[in-house]
Amino acid sequence: MSQTPMPELTLNELVARSGLAVRTIRFYTGRGMLPAPIRRGRSAYYTADHLARLELVRELQAHGFTLAAIESYLARIPQDASPETIALHRTLLAPWMPDLPEILALPQLEERAGRSLSQDDLDTLQALGIVQPEGDRYHVAVAHLSVAVSILDLGLPKSAAVAAQAIFTAHGRAIADELTEVFRTLVWPVYKQADVPADQLRETVERFKPLTIAALVTAYETAVNETKREAAARRTSDDADGITTA
Repeated sequence: MSQTPMPELTLNELVARSGLAVRTIRFYTGRGMLPAPIRRGRSAYYTADHLARLELVRELQAHGFTLAAIESYLARIPQDASPETIALHRTLLAPWMPDLPEILALPQLEERAGRSLSQDDLDTLQALGIVQPEGDRYHVAVAHLSVAVSILDLGLPKSAAVAAQAIFTAHGRAIADELTEVFRTLVWPVYKQADVPADQLRETVERFKPLTIAALVTAYETAVNETKREAAARRTSDDADGITTA
């Protein structure tokens, strides 16, 4: 199912979609965390790129990143990165976190999703852990809503979406556990022996998080490209064998 390109948004529309206040958006823009809006005369417009970056900021905040760490992380994302690329950063950052921080009525949920939601859509979002109904309202993991809606737009069966969630959850936890063990056994002893101050150690941990996340994104993209090349090579070999035996 092809996706309709997201139209340009006014500041008020971006506020409605992101759930952030006007002053917060302007603050992020002033800090360079968000590209300047598109200007046409006296009017300013925002795009899917702006929304994706705001959602990434919320994601990093949910992980406890400081403002300085968030700025450092965003600085490594190219200015011309597509919303899909930014969404990949978010997906690998913390797929399907279990927290449900906001309570929304269905009209509010649909406004944040940018589309109407059928009962099947809501059932899939619930299976993914993005929404949890409570009466006529929903607990919503808004930091992950746009990624989940993109899955809905692909038209994937709910079983496939749930299976993907399980893969991200299992591998995400395994990576986190292994990196924590690396830090505990290889980094902490060196810092302890050098009598590094606690403030410096905390700063190192904060800087370590975005670096490992960026490395994971790179490794994933490389693996996907290699898988595509291997699949293409196998098809070429199979076609050649078919011609030879014909």
